[in-house]
Amino acid sequence: MWTRQASGAPRRIPQMMIVLGIDPGLANTGYGVVVRDGACLTALDGGVIKTRAGLAVERRLATIAARIRELLCEHDCDAMALEEVYFGQNAHSAFAVGQARGVTMLAAGERGIPCFSYTPQQVKSAVCGHGRAAKDQVARMVQTLLALPQMPASDHASDALAVAVCHVNGTPLSDAVARALQGAGARA
Repeated sequence: MWTRQASGAPRRIPQMMIVLGIDPGLANTGYGVVVRDGACLTALDGGVIKTRAGLAVERRLATIAARIRELLCEHDCDAMALEEVYFGQNAHSAFAVGQARGVTMLAAGERGIPCFSYTPQQVKSAVCGHGRAAKDQVARMVQTLLALPQMPASDHASDALAVAVCHVNGTPLSDAVARALQGAGARA
């Protein structure tokens, strides 16, 4: 894809993007690394960071942060996409999820990697076409969209891959809108 710079010379818009998707949780933090190269989506990695319930919360959070740092470095990620906290009925578990979400964002911030948040409904809409999809439907669509030989073994990993897919599929549109707004501002 080509666009024009202010000087009129064409420049190449990068087509490749590597995104680390996160389904945060204190006991289980799902992660999924997705690369978009043009219109092609590929899963590079996916799994779950598990922490033991008997450990102090700060040790559990340190374990999550350390693994996220490794993933960001290993895959040279361009962005992190996270699922937003769903409060539901249990405020205590929502706070634990918020803590896990915070340390993942800190790890990204330390590397200068931008973070983007999506609601569960946005993720389900991006992957399945509607915001009320069931977990197994999300997993099947993740498998299909990323051409995986089998569905992810964990709902947490599947959800994290879905968050990454949501981001990479929405990025071309948001990039185009940003460029259009930037161009409109330059002409004003």
